[in-house]
Amino acid sequence: MSASKPASKVPPRWATWLLQLFCPAHLANEMEGDLYELFQQRIQAIGLREARRRYVMDVFSLLRPSLMRDKSTQYPNPSHTDMLQNYMKIGFRNLAKNRTYSGINIVGLSIGMTTAILIGLWMWDELSYNKYHQHYDRIARVMQHQTYNGITNTFPATPLPMRAALQSEHASDFTYIASSSWTEDHILTSGEKKISRKGNCVEPDFPFMMSLRMIKGTASGLDNPASALLSESVAEALFGEEDPINKTIKVDNKDYFKITGIYEDLPYGTEFHDVTFLLPWKHFLEETPWVKRSETNWGNNSFLLLAQIAPNTSFDQINAKIENIKARHAKEEARFSPKAFLHPMSRWHLYSEWENGVPVRGRIQFVWLFGIIGAFVLMLACINFMNLSTARSQKRAKEVGIRKAVGSLRSQLVAQFLGESVMVAIFAFILALLLVQLLLPWFNQISDKQITFPWTDRTSWIIGLGFTLMIGILAGSYPAIYLSSFRPIKVLKGAGSSLQVQAGRFAALPRQTLVIVQFTVSITLLIGTLVVLRQIQYAKDRPVGFDRSGLLSVEIKTPDLQAHSQPLRDELLQTGAAIDISKSSSPTSEVWSSDASFNWTGKDPDQLGDLGTVGVTHDYGKTVNWKIKQGRDFSRAFSTDSVGMVINESAVKFMGLKEAVGTRVQWNGDQYTIIGVIHDVVTGSPFMSIQPTVFMLKEDWTSFIHIRLNPAIPTREALSKLEPAFKKHNPGSPFEYKFASDEYNRKFQAEERIGQLSTTFASLAIFISCLGLFGLATFFAEQRQKEIGIRKVLGASVANLWQLLSKDFLTLVMISCLLATPIAYYLMHDWLQQYTYQTALSWWIFAAAIAGAFVITLATVSFQAVKAAILNPVNSLKNE
Repeated sequence: MSASKPASKVPPRWATWLLQLFCPAHLANEMEGDLYELFQQRIQAIGLREARRRYVMDVFSLLRPSLMRDKSTQYPNPSHTDMLQNYMKIGFRNLAKNRTYSGINIVGLSIGMTTAILIGLWMWDELSYNKYHQHYDRIARVMQHQTYNGITNTFPATPLPMRAALQSEHASDFTYIASSSWTEDHILTSGEKKISRKGNCVEPDFPFMMSLRMIKGTASGLDNPASALLSESVAEALFGEEDPINKTIKVDNKDYFKITGIYEDLPYGTEFHDVTFLLPWKHFLEETPWVKRSETNWGNNSFLLLAQIAPNTSFDQINAKIENIKARHAKEEARFSPKAFLHPMSRWHLYSEWENGVPVRGRIQFVWLFGIIGAFVLMLACINFMNLSTARSQKRAKEVGIRKAVGSLRSQLVAQFLGESVMVAIFAFILALLLVQLLLPWFNQISDKQITFPWTDRTSWIIGLGFTLMIGILAGSYPAIYLSSFRPIKVLKGAGSSLQVQAGRFAALPRQTLVIVQFTVSITLLIGTLVVLRQIQYAKDRPVGFDRSGLLSVEIKTPDLQAHSQPLRDELLQTGAAIDISKSSSPTSEVWSSDASFNWTGKDPDQLGDLGTVGVTHDYGKTVNWKIKQGRDFSRAFSTDSVGMVINESAVKFMGLKEAVGTRVQWNGDQYTIIGVIHDVVTGSPFMSIQPTVFMLKEDWTSFIHIRLNPAIPTREALSKLEPAFKKHNPGSPFEYKFASDEYNRKFQAEERIGQLSTTFASLAIFISCLGLFGLATFFAEQRQKEIGIRKVLGASVANLWQLLSKDFLTLVMISCLLATPIAYYLMHDWLQQYTYQTALSWWIFAAAIAGAFVITLATVSFQAVKAAILNPVNSLKNE
C-alpha cells in the first residue's frame, strides 16, 4: 500500500493481508488499489466505521472460495472434459434463465442460417449446371459474331454447311460433332395414347457427346433414319410396364419410328433437361425440304451445332483456327464480318448474355448477388447476437469479476463464452434444418429449381457443422472478448447497484455502429426490392400493341392441321365461339426470323437492312387487333397485297422513311410495296427496344393458328365448342392451345423471380434487424425501470417516457437511411442500365423505403417503450 495513505483512514490491515495471501499475485495489487479507492469513497458517504465493515465484506466476497478450501486436501486438477461439462452446464442455465433473449438469439440466427443454406443450395445448383454430362468441360456450342450497322451481334444459330466444313478441315481437333434441331414440342402416339413432349432431331454423335445413360437398348440406334431414343419417363407414359424396345411410335401423326433405346431422364440442372426424346437427323434432313436445301446455304443461320474437342487441344486454340471459316466459304457473307467460335458448355448457363461481341451478363450476376445477400442476412443475425450479449453484459459482470478474482484466466473465460455462443449456433442450426426442409418446396417454386437437401451426403454435413462452428465463433467473438476484459474490482464496485460496468461517453458506440450497419443493409435491400418491383410493373404497363385478352394460339405440328386449315377455319367460325381466325409464322409476341437483304429507295449503302420477318394470312391484324397508324391493313379486296408489306414504327425509324406508305422495297429479287404502318407490337423482351419488323402474306410459312374468342361466351364454354372441330380435322393430336396473355406474362418470369426473392430476403433482413431491436429495447426498458418509475412519480407522461426510450433508436435508423440512400441509388442505377426500357429512380421510392423503416422501427420499439411507461411505479421502486 502507498506510504501516503493516512493512518487514521486505512482499512483493517488483517483483511488486506488475507487479500495478499489468498489472491493470485497477478491481481493482488490491482484489487488492493481499487478496494482502497472504493473505501475512501464510502468514508464520505457512510462514515469510517461502516466503510471498514464493507471493506471486510468485499474481501471475503472475493476470497470466500479460497478460504473455504481445506489446504490439507489435494484436489486433482480438472480435466478438459470436466471444464467442458461445466461450461455446458453454465451455458444451459443461462439459456434457461433468460428465455426471451435466448429465443431472440436462436430464432434470429436460425433465420439467418436458413437463408444462407437456401442460397447456398441455390448457388451450388447454379455452379454445377450441366455437370451431369461426363465431358461437359470439353463440350461447346458453335456460335457466331456478326457485325453490321456498327453493332456486333452474337447468336448460337449456325448455317448447316459449317458442320461439314469443321469435320473435313479440323477433324483432329474434335472427338464428336453433331448438328441438332432446336428443342420443340411434338405429338407422340402409341396406340390410343397421345402425348405432347419436347425433343430434338440430332446426329448420331449426340447421345455419346452428352454421355446419355442408357437403361435399355443402345445409343447408336440413331444411325437408322427410322429409329428413335426415348427418355425413361416418356417410355413409361407411352408403354407403361411393357418393354418399349423395338416397338413403334408415330410422331406428329405423320412418321413412324422404332424405339432402339431408353435413356435416363436428364436432370433439371442441365441445358437439355426438357429433351425427352431424340429422332435421327437423317430423317429430318430427308423429310424437310427447306432443311435439305440448307445443306449448301451459308446464309441460313437456323441450326444448333455442338462439338466435343479432343483431349490434346483447347477452346482458344480451336477458336483461332475456325474464326474465319464462314468468311472463307461464303464470300457473300463477308459483309457481316462473321466470326465463328466455341462457347464452352461450362459457361452456357452463367455467361449467356452478350453485348457488342463480349459476354457481359448472365446468371453469374445472380449467383454473386444472392451470395452477397445471403452473407449480409447472416451477418445481421450475428450482429443481433453480439448486440444482445454485450448489452446484457452487466448481468454477468459479477460472475466475470469473481471468477477472475479467484484465478480464472482470460483465455478460459473467452473459451466459456465462445462455447455458449457455439451452443446457441447449434440449436439455431437444428432449427434452420427444419425450416429449410419446410421451405424448400416454396423456394423451388419461386426460383424455378428442383433442389433437394443432401441429407445422406457426408461432405454436406461436414460443411454444415463447420459452418455452424464458424457462425458460433463469429457471433460470439466480440461478446467473449468484451466480457472477459472486465476488471474484477470495477465489476464488484458496481455490484448490487446501478453503476455501469463500463463508463464513458463512447461505451455504447460499438453497439450503435452494429445497429446502423443492420438497418443500412435492410433499408438498401428494401429500396432495391421496390426498384425491382417498379421496373417489372413499368414494363407490364408498357403499350403492347395488340389485344391479348381472349386470344389463343394453336401450334401447327401435324400435316393434317396444315392441310385442313381452311375447312377448320370455317367450322370454328360457325360455332360462334370464334370471331376471327388467322395464321402466322411466329407467335404473337415473338419474331422468329430476320433477314438483312432488304433494300429500299434512299437506303444508306453502308447500312444492312436487317429486319424481322413474319409471314401472316389475311385477317391477322384483325385477329390480334393491332393498331394501324398509317395506310391500311391487308385486305382480300386487293390482289396486289400478295406483294405488299405492313411494317411497324420501329422499322420506319430504322429505314429512315418520311413517307412510308407506298415505298418500294426489294427483297429476294421481288418488289414489295409498303401498304401500312402499325404501332409497335412488343415482340421480344418487354424491357428492350422493339425489333424493326415487316409482315407479309406468306401462308406457306405459317406455323401458328390464332383464334379470337367471342367475348359474349364464357371461355370454358368457347373452348368446349372449338375442341370437336380440331379433333375432326386433326384426329392424331390432342387439342393444345396457349393464351396470348399467358405467353406474354412469361416474359416477366426472370424479373419476377428476382422480385420475389428480393422481397423475401429484404423481409427477412428487416425482420432480423427488428428482432434485435426488440431485444435491445426490452433490455434497456428493464435496465431503466427504476428511472422510469421515478420519472412517473415526478409527473412524466406516457408520451414523455415513450419519447425517452425511442429517440435513440430512431436516431440510429435515421443515420442508416442517410447511408443506405446513396448506396442503393448507385447499385440500382447500375442494375437498370441493362434494360433499354427502364423506370426512373423516383424520389418517392427512397421516401417510401425510409418511411417504412421508421414505421417498422417505431412499431418495434414502441411496444416495449409503452409497456414500460404504463407500469405502476410502485412496483418499479419497491425494492428501494
